[in-house]
Amino acid sequence: MRRPSAPWAWALAVGIPLTLIPSFLRAQSAPDNHREAPEVRSLTLRGVSHVDPTDLQKSLATTATACKSFILYPFCLISHSPTFVDRAYLDQTEFERDVLRIRAYYWMRGYRDTQVDTSVTRVGKRLVDIVFNVHENPPTNVARIMMQYDSTLISNKQRQRDMKLRVGKPLDLTLLDTTVVDFETILWNKGYGDATVDTTTLVDTAARLANVTFRMIPNRLTTVGKITVTGNQRVATQTILNSITLKPNNLYKYNDVLESQRNLYVSNLFRQATVYVPFQRDSVKDVEISVNEAPLHAAHVGVGANNIDFFQVETQYSAYNLLGGARRLDIAASASNLLAAQLSGRAGFQNVTNGGPFNRSNIFLQPTWNASVTLAQPSFLQRPANQFGVSFFTHRQMAPSVFVDRGYGSQLTFTRQIALRAPASLTYRYEINRVDASDVYFCVNYGVCDTTSIGALRSHASLSPLALAAFVDRSDQPFEPTKGYVARIDAEHASSLTLSDYRYNRISIDAAAYTHRSGSKQVLSAHFRFGFVRPLTNSRSDIASLHPTKRFYAGGAQSVRGFGENQLGPRILTIAPEELDSAHALTTGGAPCDTHSEAVKQCDPNSGSLTDARFNPQPLGGTSLIEGSVEYRVPLPFFRPHLEGAVFVDGGLVGQSTVNTVSDLANLTKGMGAVTPGFGIRYVSPVGPIRFDVGLNPQRAENLTVVTSIVENGQQKIVPLSTQRRYLPTGGGLLNRLVLHFSIGEAY
Repeated sequence: MRRPSAPWAWALAVGIPLTLIPSFLRAQSAPDNHREAPEVRSLTLRGVSHVDPTDLQKSLATTATACKSFILYPFCLISHSPTFVDRAYLDQTEFERDVLRIRAYYWMRGYRDTQVDTSVTRVGKRLVDIVFNVHENPPTNVARIMMQYDSTLISNKQRQRDMKLRVGKPLDLTLLDTTVVDFETILWNKGYGDATVDTTTLVDTAARLANVTFRMIPNRLTTVGKITVTGNQRVATQTILNSITLKPNNLYKYNDVLESQRNLYVSNLFRQATVYVPFQRDSVKDVEISVNEAPLHAAHVGVGANNIDFFQVETQYSAYNLLGGARRLDIAASASNLLAAQLSGRAGFQNVTNGGPFNRSNIFLQPTWNASVTLAQPSFLQRPANQFGVSFFTHRQMAPSVFVDRGYGSQLTFTRQIALRAPASLTYRYEINRVDASDVYFCVNYGVCDTTSIGALRSHASLSPLALAAFVDRSDQPFEPTKGYVARIDAEHASSLTLSDYRYNRISIDAAAYTHRSGSKQVLSAHFRFGFVRPLTNSRSDIASLHPTKRFYAGGAQSVRGFGENQLGPRILTIAPEELDSAHALTTGGAPCDTHSEAVKQCDPNSGSLTDARFNPQPLGGTSLIEGSVEYRVPLPFFRPHLEGAVFVDGGLVGQSTVNTVSDLANLTKGMGAVTPGFGIRYVSPVGPIRFDVGLNPQRAENLTVVTSIVENGQQKIVPLSTQRRYLPTGGGLLNRLVLHFSIGEAY
């Protein structure tokens, strides 16, 4: 255990115990005392401007009566039953101590002269309102920071990055402690496990200024000695030793301790795993690993719903330590698009059929599924950083109104942990695949418009890419990050060398960054996505065609939220010939349309009584994508910490140009793009934020190609019209421009 640095250890000794005891004391309050003490109807913190009021209020023992959950709020408005409401009563002793807690909280953050007044107002029989009036007063600021250190061990970049205190800012002792821990960790990761960082703080009380000195003492290099494992019964000791990165005679480093404990947890073999190094004066550190084994088998079933995939159900069975060696067997299955036929286009659910005449809409109403069997070997070749896996899979998935993708095959994956939370993997996937899409999709993307040829393109083909992926996660938490960043890059190649009928080169980059003001729950985040794919000559035809899943699409809950799923980017309009007849459409020369021969291509889609509602937009996907987003999240004042509000601006550009040389990169900026603002609400739940977002469609008219069909020699044939349609799907009006999205998890 590392010792706290003077001169503020007394504040920790006093402030932390005062912070920890409220819940214990509340739990010990007897019901009789509740009947005697008044109920706290409301609690208000006034004058709080330089710290987070929500965090400050968590340190107090005194609380106000509140609804147990935001979901129960409508019931709380009409009933104060204990079923819905957590009642809080005034404890006079703890109320007085709360004044000290507030002052200690502010003192730790540099506001050493903070004063607190209180008022208790009776508002009914045994009901009171409580107010803490906080007078923050000017803080004690940092005037000078001095560091004594070995520049060969810590670079200037590291020193500047990890120095949390700033000259001219308040003397925040929590930041000072964080700085001490960060610098000790830097030295520890260089093998100096006994390194210490001493601090000296000289405060001029009258001037409210402080000089802070850091003195870094690396001491001797430390190495790993004997490793002892206790608590294991069914898992072999050697399996545990193979899983950890700590090795005898290696340098003793913090990251190895952290990674070793993480490896033990993610193996799912243990309920608890502790890597402990008792205090030792020797530079050789003996390591003690204590584990509490978990069940070696697990199974679960889950259900969910959103407005894109309708209802979903999934199940998974896992066997850990299969045949020893921490081998893991996972059998998983899931089904989506359940009740699509009953809910499509109703009650906020997406219309997945889109009503298109060539869509064979029934294929988009059927369930989708995924099933897989995966066997993974951690510590592959007895290297903790390596993992090898093999899997067998089958699936039926779709992009609504665009295509249905069926396939089965196997996959080999080798993963290596390059750094902490930074894996890279090499994957070979062999899949027998079949694509089903609208006739229009094949006509536009493959250049084949007769139904016989389209039927051949719907036949089975191999999709077998070799993929390299790298990922880094430097965010602070998985479900709702508030600081740090995450990034991923994927590169794929498919050709005759990989035994693939579909042939292409593809690369994509996805990154997000998060930041927030110290002590605040307000989060500013940014997201960027980039990708392009170059099709190669397909083995099944002389044209360079792409599998639809390898194209890029934009629009939806995880993308540009002012558009529906996949609706931003290249599109085409379809219309049935019967619609042209019923609308009395005319040719460009003013004559009635002939919808029974190829002369139909002379029809003007802007003539007669044709309205936008008669046309059906079909997303085609693109070969390039540039997408960005900025979002600002903030807790809603009356529902903390359950509800958050958000405002965002999303933008995207999907193009169809290919990139063959460096000079062609300008083609990536040519395509269909839009910028859409919006707002949303998040309900913070144990499984992650439940998100409702509303995006504002830019209501921009587009000139889109229109296709219809004729019957020629007994066969249906797709015919594009010579004139484009001026298409404005929103039809005007603010409400028609709003696009609603509902999902679980942040957008990025």
